[in-house]
Amino acid sequence: MRLVSPLLKHVLYPGLSRSGYLRRATPTGPAVVTYHGILPAGYKLIDPDLDGSLVSAESFRQQLQFLTDHCNVISPEEFLLWCEAKQELPPRSVLLTCDDGLRNALTDVLPILQEFGFSCLFFVTGASLCDTPEMLWYEELYLMFLAAPYGLEIGAHTQVATRKEKRASWWHWVRKLSRFDGCTRREALERIRRQLGLSEGWDSQYREDPVRARRFLVLTRDELFQLAASGMCIGAHTLSHPVLSQSPEELAWNEISGSRRGLEQALGKQIWALAYPFGDPSSVTSRESQLAEQAGFRCAFVNGGGGFGSQIPRFALPRVHVTAEMSIAEFEAHVSGVHRSLRQWVHASKWSSVC
Repeated sequence: MRLVSPLLKHVLYPGLSRSGYLRRATPTGPAVVTYHGILPAGYKLIDPDLDGSLVSAESFRQQLQFLTDHCNVISPEEFLLWCEAKQELPPRSVLLTCDDGLRNALTDVLPILQEFGFSCLFFVTGASLCDTPEMLWYEELYLMFLAAPYGLEIGAHTQVATRKEKRASWWHWVRKLSRFDGCTRREALERIRRQLGLSEGWDSQYREDPVRARRFLVLTRDELFQLAASGMCIGAHTLSHPVLSQSPEELAWNEISGSRRGLEQALGKQIWALAYPFGDPSSVTSRESQLAEQAGFRCAFVNGGGGFGSQIPRFALPRVHVTAEMSIAEFEAHVSGVHRSLRQWVHASKWSSVC
């Protein structure tokens, strides 16, 4: 909906919000909202595509206050009981989730959740079972591309001359490297680093600076224990966050089942929920849904769609993906399900060719 988005964002959604229209609908099911973390105070934006999935602390508080005033935020455990038809939920119920397990989940997200008395379902990768803090490999690759001089050739066929071309090349390599296990992928990343002309310590600015470390490093094992001990619910986000649809079936199975097994052994708790990495339709197919069920998960979440009244397939649960630029009116439009319904209508209409 690229051509109509400014109209929706700045005119239609604010108008519908002021009129109260978005709060008059009687929803038939809960909404699931997902975050990817909070940008720490003092952090300077590096790239809108890189940082656009993290929100400010101010926006997070504003959105939680809206949910406090107009919705019923439920616990992950209540959502699971409802999902399995074991419990009814109050009207306008909302489940909070947070993906990736970045360090700011503990340092920035958790304190604000505690201010409001809310619980959240945090999805973490296998990297959070390690004692040494790591970066998500695909963000590390993106930072490599940003740090490299323009005009370099990556591989035999991919030339990067502009920021847009860098991003396109990055996504090409994310999909390609998702075909390999973590060890093979790490070797490939090292080859790419050398080909880009980056030193071994090129990433020290992200690992050693305390603000950037909260943005880019994932939780360590001890930090994960702290998050779980605070009363938050932990879910799996695979072992290494590949594009699962690009992974061979055996590797996809290991990513999905291994993440559940590793977290259960470490935490001593049942891990019942999975969030698919990236979570868009090109990254998650029916194969991944079947593997999630076979691995013993009781439900699994995608990114996209979402809002009240969503269809609820247990192994492809839709979620409202909150972004940095989302205003409170747009947030309300997504949670209410109006954005999803309007998008479906537009794509089914004669306007689909320009959206």
